[in-house]
Amino acid sequence: MITKTQEPLIFEKSVSGRIGCNLPVADTPEVDLSEAVGPVRKEVVWPEIGELDMLRHFTNLSRINYGIEVGFYPLGSCTMKYNPKINERTAGLSGFTNTHPMQPEATAKGFLEVYASCMDILRELTGFDEITMQPVAGAHGEMTCLMIIKAYHESHGEGEKRKYVLCPDSAHGTNPASAARCGYDVKTIPTGADGNTDIAALKAMLNDEVAAFMVTNPSTLGLFEPNISEICRLVHEVGGQVFCDGANMNAMVGTTRPGDHGFDCMHLNLHKTFSTPHGGGGPGCGAIGLKSHLEPFIPGPAIKRGEDGEPYLDRNRPLSVGRVSGFFGQSLMAVRALTYLLAYGKQGMSAISRYSVLNANYVKARLKGVLPAAHDRPCMHECVLTAKEYKKLGVRALDLSKRLIDYGFHPPTNYFPLIVPEAFMIEPTETETKETLDKFCDALIAICEEARSEPDKLHDAPFTAIVGRLDEAAAVKNLDVRWTPASTADVAG
Repeated sequence: MITKTQEPLIFEKSVSGRIGCNLPVADTPEVDLSEAVGPVRKEVVWPEIGELDMLRHFTNLSRINYGIEVGFYPLGSCTMKYNPKINERTAGLSGFTNTHPMQPEATAKGFLEVYASCMDILRELTGFDEITMQPVAGAHGEMTCLMIIKAYHESHGEGEKRKYVLCPDSAHGTNPASAARCGYDVKTIPTGADGNTDIAALKAMLNDEVAAFMVTNPSTLGLFEPNISEICRLVHEVGGQVFCDGANMNAMVGTTRPGDHGFDCMHLNLHKTFSTPHGGGGPGCGAIGLKSHLEPFIPGPAIKRGEDGEPYLDRNRPLSVGRVSGFFGQSLMAVRALTYLLAYGKQGMSAISRYSVLNANYVKARLKGVLPAAHDRPCMHECVLTAKEYKKLGVRALDLSKRLIDYGFHPPTNYFPLIVPEAFMIEPTETETKETLDKFCDALIAICEEARSEPDKLHDAPFTAIVGRLDEAAAVKNLDVRWTPASTADVAG
């Protein structure tokens, strides 16, 4: 169990007159700051604290934070797996960190080789003809694919006719958002009782006004779509394109290739599948893969290999959708991803997907007595369970997750996909050991027993966290994250 520890704000630790460093006596004339830099605040309240207390303060705060190096991160559909430290070592090499994005192309051959090598491997892994790494996030990659699809239809004189994009009811929210951002109307395809795309409903909506079908495979239900090749064929028959949401590529890497399933394009989250940093608003990389008929429309300048094998920038892109980010994207993410890809090598790559699928099915099997699967069939990299039986006792999936914090675990994803009642989505990834998964499952089993015997207890959880149960809707609408002292005397203490 986590012990609840309160750490005062640094202003609350402030003592008037206390300093944390010794500054030399100024040997330059005093300057009126308002004349030098313009209007300045008359009073600025700074905490007055010694160096040791300051270090202890920030060290204590760091211990409160939860991260992958602290414990298991079971967030489903997010692939929050460990990022090997060797990735950071290579990304920190001075030859990379000292490169300026505006220096001449001839002096940045090393970076171009990193990109080209990464793209070579991603082509092999995905089965697509072309890769671009310019998009800087997953949703950005989705939107770029939709921009390319739109440009493709416009080049065939069908830009006005192709009005609709189809999305499953289990889709990530960014799918319809990306489609709408590109000017398309979105229609929803239902999921069948077996967890697969409803083929009959799809057929009923397919016509020559459909621009694309956006589908996640494996789906957000954690299931591989067995009819994916048939789905692609049906969409292609009416002239539409098929986009693969690559958020769940961790289940396929090294084992099967989306480009072989019939997809025309997909996005890849390097910050999920290929172990570059994830979270905190970036930096990410939403690389996209495309079949050859979409290649003329990719963002420029495109990184290509010449006949001599050397990488270069192809700026002659008359049909390109244009830049989607400054320069080439998140360059140091490419260094990290290439390090990861080379560490596994071609022969070892399938271990990523095999162990991620094994771990998810192990968790699903261990929890089936307390949290049954939404669909009782083998899952892929994540398992989607349902806590609907506890709703009768007044306990929601959210209550179970809040209680998990008291057991020292970060909660999994709740209430997604939306089509699963009281959804509990768990993605263990391939980087977690059986011992860690057993401790996590033991905790959830114990919590589910509490839900039956002491349901009211779960409503007030967590008990050991720095912040207790919040009114989450009010917290989002009425954000208050700044502490302002009532007076200078309050700071002085």
